[in-house]
Amino acid sequence: MNSSDLKALAKDLRVSIIDMITEAKSGHPGGSLSAIDVLTALWFSEMKGVPSGSPDQERDHFVLSKGHAVPALYAILAKKGYIPEKELKTLRQTGSRLQGHPDRVRLPIVEASTGSLGQGLSVAQGMAMGYKMSGSKSRVYCMVGDGEIQEGQIWEAALSAPKFGLSNLCVILDNNGGQIDGPTDEVLSLKPIAEKWRAFNWEVLEINGHEFDQILGAFKKARELEAQGSKKPVFIIANTVKGKGVSFMENKIEWHGAAPKADDAKRAVEEVRRG
Repeated sequence: MNSSDLKALAKDLRVSIIDMITEAKSGHPGGSLSAIDVLTALWFSEMKGVPSGSPDQERDHFVLSKGHAVPALYAILAKKGYIPEKELKTLRQTGSRLQGHPDRVRLPIVEASTGSLGQGLSVAQGMAMGYKMSGSKSRVYCMVGDGEIQEGQIWEAALSAPKFGLSNLCVILDNNGGQIDGPTDEVLSLKPIAEKWRAFNWEVLEINGHEFDQILGAFKKARELEAQGSKKPVFIIANTVKGKGVSFMENKIEWHGAAPKADDAKRAVEEVRRG
């Protein structure tokens, strides 16, 4: 899909995110909306193969380490036909497969159960190591959050992934500037992000996480680096806007983990469709 197609698709996915969180009366719209453009490009243009459960040994893999943004992933899985669209309305309900964080036991199509922040990158690293050892051409993609990378386990993975030459590992930072307790710069500053990851021996790319040409270009560059012989994993800093697409949610910490009421949801959907 080209950039125009992806942009139009992302609008539909934003509507799905708003609708399911409103129905659930619970969830995380801010980070789901900031991440959806990158995830749309990843799932509909970049990754090859199909999700978990396929016998295809060369398919790509995805771990959503910032598990609270799972409404974005569920919207994508429904759009691709891997789960029924009507099932989105069961988000966060007792007994539903669509829990508030990815649950591989209930929904094996997801690659890993995540939600305890900081752990998903280690899972992705282990997968990438396995594929390197087996000679598989599969690539592993992992999305982390900016508040999440304050966690110590992230930095253990950051240290060890380059040691093992995991050029098949591509990590995307959803750098939206906010976490549940406030702006990341105030809670625990991450800066300078790019310099830190380069110092840990990663290839670092920085993009606007809402510009599809830049997103696709970064994924292409990550593949090219491996093809050219780089042994380094790739870290993509996707600068995004929390609550992107809904004016009253954008850059508002209070929308990190609050569901919109019906009137707010209607207004949000109208804005997304006009945007």
